Amino acid sequence: PNDEMIDGYVLKTDFNWGDDHPYYSDAAPDHVAFKNTVETDQESSLIHIVGKYIRKTGDSSILNETVAGRTVYQRMVGMIDYLMRERYNEQYGLLYGAMTADWGDVQPNDDFGCDMNELSDPAIDVYDNAMFIIALNYMDEMTTNEADKIRWKELRQHIAGNVRKHLWDTERQKFIPHIYIENSPVPEGFNELDVHYHGGTAIAIEAGLLSPEEIATVNAQMVENVRLSGMPSIGLTLYPTYPDNFFRGGMAKPYIYQNGGDWTWFGGRMIQQLIAHGMTKEAYEEVRPMIDRVIKNKGFYEWYGMGGVPSGSGHFKGSAGVLAKAIEMFNEWAEENK
Repeated sequence: PNDEMIDGYVLKTDFNWGDDHPYYSDAAPDHVAFKNTVETDQESSLIHIVGKYIRKTGDSSILNETVAGRTVYQRMVGMIDYLMRERYNEQYGLLYGAMTADWGDVQPNDDFGCDMNELSDPAIDVYDNAMFIIALNYMDEMTTNEADKIRWKELRQHIAGNVRKHLWDTERQKFIPHIYIENSPVPEGFNELDVHYHGGTAIAIEAGLLSPEEIATVNAQMVENVRLSGMPSIGLTLYPTYPDNFFRGGMAKPYIYQNGGDWTWFGGRMIQQLIAHGMTKEAYEEVRPMIDRVIKNKGFYEWYGMGGVPSGSGHFKGSAGVLAKAIEMFNEWAEENK
């Protein structure tokens, strides 16, 4: 009812895990929906999906399909209204969520880690805002209403300007991990400003936030981070990792899951951006370990640990999708540069 976008839904009989805030709807009375509310990317992600579908098929009729009394386009407008109402920080002019590791969905302060609660530390990062900028680009593409087009363009410029103003570290030539709205959970003696967020940086490039020179610089930083860490590829979530026991459970150790695990799901997006920005040689060299491990392990694993150990799901569609898209882009480049 408040225009949030959920993460997913299951039959009520299959809902068997601890979640402080399940969602119910009269439109699907047999189901229960769930959402990792520490994140602020679900609304943007849904808009990306619809935008990609229309780009691929040319079928914009989906925007006018009515579900439970409102069109798809109206629901997406509602999602943006929700973000601006519930997840917008006036002081910095940017979206916020809870502190997590880069694009991740686990906060450090409680065992479940996925629900925004009294233990959360509200924080602004580049990933959420870059995803939002890309969503606004799609909204601009998807409407012919002139007032809406002006709104999406102005909002996009506003968010992009504030990302550059508040999150880009000119001295270090990288994005700062977080702006903390209230308190920082980072322990004394650990300088979070040193941490590179690879995934959020890749999405920032897709959002048009970096110049060609800056793209080359952050890519070189990623390659150096891989060398220093000993991890397999630029899918490395972040470097340096957060200290032991900063996160709970499996992420308490470095190079596990989102605390420095290696995710093709985001590394592959960086490869796409390198190709898109004319850095095809670098893209080819940096994609090799990602492709080699798919062949070696006979599967698209969710993430990789130290020593290239495959972890999580072995049928992770996100990994397969970004690699397939990168290969398509390589093939297109090869056709154009015969």
